[in-house]
Amino acid sequence: MRVRKLSEPRPWTFLVGAGILKPLLIATSSRTWIDGEKIPQSGGCIVAVNHISHIDPLTMAHFVYDHGRVPRYLAKSGLFKSRPLAAFLRSAGQIPVERLSRNAVGAYDAAVAAVRAGECVVIYPEGTLTRDPALWPMSGKSGAARIALATGCPVIPVGQWGAQEILPPYAKVPDLFPRKHLTMRAGDPVPLDDLLAQPATPDIVTATTHRILAAITAIVAGLRGERPPTVRFDQRQAGTQQTGNPHRRARRQQ
Repeated sequence: MRVRKLSEPRPWTFLVGAGILKPLLIATSSRTWIDGEKIPQSGGCIVAVNHISHIDPLTMAHFVYDHGRVPRYLAKSGLFKSRPLAAFLRSAGQIPVERLSRNAVGAYDAAVAAVRAGECVVIYPEGTLTRDPALWPMSGKSGAARIALATGCPVIPVGQWGAQEILPPYAKVPDLFPRKHLTMRAGDPVPLDDLLAQPATPDIVTATTHRILAAITAIVAGLRGERPPTVRFDQRQAGTQQTGNPHRRARRQQ
């Protein structure tokens, strides 16, 4: 595992967060970081990753930070309801997004501006924790694709596995002992030149989204040593709710 030195300025919030969270993550988990140097050392980029646990934004930040970049996230707006937490997140450069809302366009504009300013933006293309029963990447939202098409920046796919052992989806209490193992692998930039050369029509956005998710899924399959489903889980077709804990709603309906 090669670690790359940070070459860009760190907000004070990252100094505080890294000082507290990094030792905690190191104490409670072991790690295998693979090919993290494929994340560009400078310049605007998107890091697109599968979403399997509410704790994986922290573990993902650890991965990106260890490879020389300060990550910016599209974070759900609910995290910004607390004034102290909102101030901390904004100081760290995190971008609030109101999911399933017209106001989400503001987050898109902010993410495009961040990429054009040379920053590393981490995006979960699925938009929420995967609903796939076996935790494979599910069908995605268009945000990562639209930002990539607007900026022409490299999109680095990352597959991860292990964070769900620390905090299973929608669990409230982490399982810290015995120590869990985290594996993250970065892939080559998703090939998008042919799509970038065309107008960003809905079909092109959809094709870009599929290509990004296919790259992530291939990495996850390699980490798991398993074959992914031939058809990606689709929330709309399955009738699951778009955000929040789908199991809670199912229990209420019983």
